[in-house]
Amino acid sequence: MDMSYEIDIVNDEELRREKEKARNLRRTHWWNRKVQRGVCHYCHSHVGRERLTMDHVVPLSRGGKSKKGNIVPACKECNNKKKSLLPIEWEEYLQSLAKGDPDV
Repeated sequence: MDMSYEIDIVNDEELRREKEKARNLRRTHWWNRKVQRGVCHYCHSHVGRERLTMDHVVPLSRGGKSKKGNIVPACKECNNKKKSLLPIEWEEYLQSLAKGDPDV
């Protein structure tokens, strides 16, 4: 799998600010509605709201922001596997799994 995407470098201060914004969003009615069904955005498994984590679709380390359009509920397994992949990289990873790619 080709992972030759350019990585944005995010400074520590910007990362700290974005993490604080994420913590604040986690306390909102908006986030509570997002996790209410208890379903992972990526694998669509019903894991229960208490087992969902907040995931940045475009990771903070890759220049993503802590705003509603970039945050989804994800099960811990998907969130851990996705790590800092961009959406297109994550899709490539999932497709390689479906094809049984031994390099994954």
